Amino acid sequence: MKKLSSNILTTLTLLGIGASCSAMAVASTTDTIADSVVILTPPAPATPRVNGAKVFGVRPGASFMYTIPATGERPMKFSVADLPAGLSVDNQTGRITGVLTTPGEYTVTLKAENALGSAEKQFRIVVGDKIALTPPMGWSSWNCWGDAVSQEKVLSSARAMYEKGLSQHGWTYINIDDGWQGKRGGEFNSIQPNSKFPDMKRLADEIHDLGLKFGIYSGPWRGTYAGYVGGSSDNEDGTYDWVETGDVNEFYKLNKDPNAPDAKPNWINWKFGTYSFAKQDAKQWAEWGVDYLKYDWFPNDVPHVKDMTDALLETGRDIVYSLSNTGIYDNAADYVALANLWRTTGDINDSWESVNRIGFLQDRWAGFTGPGHWSDPDMLVVGHVGWGPNLHPTNLTPNEQYTHISLWCLLSAPLIIGCDIAQMDDFTLSLLTNDEVLEIDQDPLGKQATQISNDGDRVVYAKTLEDGSFAVGLFNRGEIETTVGLKWGPWGSLPTANVGETYQIRDLWRQKDLGKFKDEFKITVAPHGVVLVRMIPHK
Repeated sequence: MKKLSSNILTTLTLLGIGASCSAMAVASTTDTIADSVVILTPPAPATPRVNGAKVFGVRPGASFMYTIPATGERPMKFSVADLPAGLSVDNQTGRITGVLTTPGEYTVTLKAENALGSAEKQFRIVVGDKIALTPPMGWSSWNCWGDAVSQEKVLSSARAMYEKGLSQHGWTYINIDDGWQGKRGGEFNSIQPNSKFPDMKRLADEIHDLGLKFGIYSGPWRGTYAGYVGGSSDNEDGTYDWVETGDVNEFYKLNKDPNAPDAKPNWINWKFGTYSFAKQDAKQWAEWGVDYLKYDWFPNDVPHVKDMTDALLETGRDIVYSLSNTGIYDNAADYVALANLWRTTGDINDSWESVNRIGFLQDRWAGFTGPGHWSDPDMLVVGHVGWGPNLHPTNLTPNEQYTHISLWCLLSAPLIIGCDIAQMDDFTLSLLTNDEVLEIDQDPLGKQATQISNDGDRVVYAKTLEDGSFAVGLFNRGEIETTVGLKWGPWGSLPTANVGETYQIRDLWRQKDLGKFKDEFKITVAPHGVVLVRMIPHK
């Protein structure tokens, strides 16, 4: 532990905190000032703890699957009190399955028990026209494997998500990105997988057997960004001239030799074909058991968004619909009505410039974010990434990674892991398994945090939570350690806070209370770092 700096002690003393409370607060916020790998998340206890979202949406008649996320020593027994007719729970896996046909809301109690104790949590099941009532949490293949993705690599990440315990904290989706597509065919004349994916239905079943959900990728152009078959064709029978002439590699990627004199660039197919195959593809995905679709093109025009919306709904299966990339702001109201999430930016990369630029420019989307419809600032770039077969540890420093995860949770962003989960180290795992931090992202109110203070490199974001408390991120975007503050007294900036009100402030990364504060809170923040707190009104 570093020696406590005098300016931190002075700041806290001026705010009226006693010596013992000051020492606790300062000691718990200096660990990342020297930007080294320090795990702040406390280990989960051996006693049971039920984690994850507090609400889940399903459409009437759709297949229901939810796995109770709970940490604690195994074996563990699960049960659900007041579970509605039509659903049942597997007591060994905690998996709730079935079908609910009548719209309505059901409040149940999720229970987990092991040899050391028991835990329970209230949970709302909402049967209606909305799904994705909290931001999706999962993994996608692109940021680690690019179009070198394969069935084996995807299944490896699914198994790792289960074995490393990520699913015990609410991580759910395993999504294939670009690179799986072969020629059209099969029962629906839909896109069939290439030889890297020998049995897509079996892959989906294996993912579901782990209590996880399965996602896939496509786009409405003739070809995708990576040069694979897309969702439309100029030929009514769904053939593609560039495939038929053999201008592809063995996996049906455009240009079998990109250095050849007559090689065609991928962008020749970055346009819409005469015939849409959205319905055919959606039927195939539903038959495979797909739960999530990333649909990728630019610009995300409303007619093509709606074409796939209608196709997905027609299947009768709940499939989360994610638009990519760089959504058009003027179309935001239509995205809310037609999709579950939309990318607000181009592709992120593992640099401070990229995370800093993207993360702190999301405020204008706040009015469109809420249960069932989420703004998406792109995937998480922690762990081993690479966009292809060669991976490297993220170029983000530890402080920058804490900022990245904190900001995405404050923004109510979808949390999609981009690294190879099988290679995930303890530090990266700690970033992704802090339940108090994840709870901010998964809050049922679904508010997106907005910037309430900006003083040069010192920036404060605040988010109102369902229980009336606030999540607040105090960020230092600069190159040197500095003090970042927040006021809620006269001329203060905290939303709806009362003058003179006292708040209990809790450091969420360390899961420790910092004390009670009145009108003002200040703390030292490391370069490119954050202090993420929850402010709870003190009665």
